[in-house]
Amino acid sequence: MKQILVAALLCALGTGVQAAGTLKVCAADNEMPYANERGEGFEDRIAEKLAAAMDMKVERVGFSDPRYVVRDLLDKGKCDVMLGVDAGDPRVATTRAYYRSSYVFVTRADFGQDVTGWDSPALKTAHIGVIPGTPAEVMLVQLGRYADSFRYMMSLGGNKAPRNRYVRYDSEKLIRDLAAGEIDVAVAWAPSVARYIKSSPVALRTTPVPPQASKSNGEPVHFHFDTSIAVRKDDRDLLARIEAALAKTRDDIEGVLRAEGIQILPPTPVAEGNKDSEG
Repeated sequence: MKQILVAALLCALGTGVQAAGTLKVCAADNEMPYANERGEGFEDRIAEKLAAAMDMKVERVGFSDPRYVVRDLLDKGKCDVMLGVDAGDPRVATTRAYYRSSYVFVTRADFGQDVTGWDSPALKTAHIGVIPGTPAEVMLVQLGRYADSFRYMMSLGGNKAPRNRYVRYDSEKLIRDLAAGEIDVAVAWAPSVARYIKSSPVALRTTPVPPQASKSNGEPVHFHFDTSIAVRKDDRDLLARIEAALAKTRDDIEGVLRAEGIQILPPTPVAEGNKDSEG
């Protein structure tokens, strides 16, 4: 009888270990360079390193529309972890930042004019490309250049209007068009374009956008942000386990980011707010 009870206990424990050995990651099906269904994004690689540090395996829970991931997947328990989340996102519980980066000005190396800030003279006449819905678009309005760039911005989304639907904006096209001379300056979230800058057949130059600018009414516009990993608000145990795994894999994660070509800035001790969508 005792042997039967022991066997039953071991079976139950074995089942529990197997269930606990899977890290269900919310992962985009087509949001390169972050992730895709083939696992080719840099966040896909970070998820694998994180899971390995937790002695777990990644179970990918794919999505095509990022607007409803928290509501329809994370909160309903269909997945447990989200990478690439704004530090301090109020919808979820977030880890300390695993990297901090910035928006960048990108020009061809032969452009001939320096672009180091929003007051750079080149921005008065240059053909500027930005991703809609980002802080860079806000600054186009402040510069009086929004109308000049509107048609190009729409081309990055296949000329689809974002009326009650998700439109994916193509950051690879942004850099490809810059290299081809169709635009003079690109302004983008550095992690979204680092891969394409690195692989460009034309030499490109990047300059970090200063951390903060201002609207005409004095409201600040931020350009440097912290990125974290998220879990459900009440899943404090998993949050603590991920924090521990992040500490163990810090060098590995930074290696993935550097291999991608992403410039890493020192994380801030406390999250300073949410990053605008990169599109």
